[in-house]
Amino acid sequence: MHYVYLLESDRVPGERYIGATADLKRRFAEHNAGKSPHTSKYLPWRLITYVAFADQTKAEAFERYLKSGSGHAFARKRLW
Repeated sequence: MHYVYLLESDRVPGERYIGATADLKRRFAEHNAGKSPHTSKYLPWRLITYVAFADQTKAEAFERYLKSGSGHAFARKRLW
């Protein structure tokens, strides 16, 4: 499975992150261990939601969509 996930910082309200991975548990642990330069300054993170895809291409397309303008609006209304 391939996952698109949404994280929110517990320490910095409103700081959010969207990512994709094939191993959600490992990747979430890496974010909270400070192994990702982009997210390390906003520790700790909590998992808000994730969507699982059988197809990696579809997961990557959904991640790109969520990072677009209309995708941000969709996520604010439906996922956060």
